[in-house]
Amino acid sequence: MSMLVVVTEAVPPRLRGRLAIWLLEVRAGVYVGDVSRRIREMIWAQVLALAEKGNVVMSWATNTESGFDFITYGDNRRMPIDFDGLRLVRFKPQESDK
Repeated sequence: MSMLVVVTEAVPPRLRGRLAIWLLEVRAGVYVGDVSRRIREMIWAQVLALAEKGNVVMSWATNTESGFDFITYGDNRRMPIDFDGLRLVRFKPQESDK
């Protein structure tokens, strides 16, 4: 079992309800829980199936240099990158209002 955090933006209520079955919604769109790897993978499959045009990040405790790992879905300015084996976040440039 490991700590899991899921943050959602602009996802359908159906996905939010599904996440609330396994995790506690501590703020709007922010879910936390202590789940097994199997349940974490099943939750991610639900995200992929139901998130539609929203965006989601899932982070969990693991035995890495930083102590956690994460995965993302959907459009967001924050993009995960690998830097010498360390997972970091890079920001895309803002789109101009031309």
